Amino acid sequence: MFEKLSFIEERYNELSEQISDPAVIADQDKFRKLCKEQSDITPIVEKYREYKKLMQDMEDSEAMLSDSELDKELREMAEEEIAECKKTLEKINEELKILLLPKDPNDDKNVIVEIRGGAGGDEAALFAGDLFRMYSMYAESNRWKVDIMNSNATELGGYKEISFSIEGQGAYSRLKFESGVHRVQRIPSTESGGRIHTSTVTVAVLPEVEEVEVEINQNDLRIDVFRAGGPGGQCVNTTDSAVRITHLPTGLVVSCQDEKSQLKNKEKGMKILRSRLYELLQSQQHEEIAQERKSQVGTGDRSERIRTYNFPQGRVTDHRIGLTLHRLESILNGDLNELIDALVTTHQSEMLKGQQE
Repeated sequence: MFEKLSFIEERYNELSEQISDPAVIADQDKFRKLCKEQSDITPIVEKYREYKKLMQDMEDSEAMLSDSELDKELREMAEEEIAECKKTLEKINEELKILLLPKDPNDDKNVIVEIRGGAGGDEAALFAGDLFRMYSMYAESNRWKVDIMNSNATELGGYKEISFSIEGQGAYSRLKFESGVHRVQRIPSTESGGRIHTSTVTVAVLPEVEEVEVEINQNDLRIDVFRAGGPGGQCVNTTDSAVRITHLPTGLVVSCQDEKSQLKNKEKGMKILRSRLYELLQSQQHEEIAQERKSQVGTGDRSERIRTYNFPQGRVTDHRIGLTLHRLESILNGDLNELIDALVTTHQSEMLKGQQE
């Protein structure tokens, strides 16, 4: 591990020199690429340098202890410092192992989130609206930008389906484990008998991809235009601005109608299509990797029930890691960090275990 860390530090120093070279600065593409590479390894280098400094401090304290003439007070101080250094070094050693884990190439990307009501009719649609609000508030707390790409609202204020992008540093790394079936248990407002109903909503979190990452042949597309519709007169356009894009080889269909401009709807639709095709390609690759199936966090498959929101008991349970939190209200208000941190930690532990096997 330390040979690898030493190599990374050397590479960091090389990059620092190259980035300062006027010839490199003049080549903006190369300059951006090198800055990105340096930025990616900076946390590793900083942690490694912290480790080396602590090692030096401990060696200095051990050297002090070898002095037979050292007085009792200084000896006790040196022993305390050595004990503290050993404790911190163990912690940093584990942090370095995690930092050296293979990084998901999508982690820094923006995301496209698709939420669809499942079993439960109007109640499922209402909960889809609750989840959209939850993710929007979480995005706001991280100063990320939310942009609705397509929505199909219901009369009661929920959504049969809604797609939206979240733009921000590390959005995918924090939200990628949200893909799956979210189950809600509560008494619907329309239920006169006070019975608890169980409804489901599916969530898909897709990394937003650039055109160069997924090549789409225009001849493989069928593009239809139609009038947008909604639950109110103001939501119905008088022009054919809504767009439906069908990718013929895969049968994937994307619709966008939230913009008044047909061109903007087409642009948003192509963004969603690229992300779905990218996810399809990735899923095919992951099926070939048995280790992915063993992950405790789960595959992120939308057929997999991942979480239950129980209103009568005020609890949220993530079934993949067996975590139950009794603070439903704050979670639905976007306070997701404890849940997400636990999922990330479990995933990292599984990856570390996989490397040791």
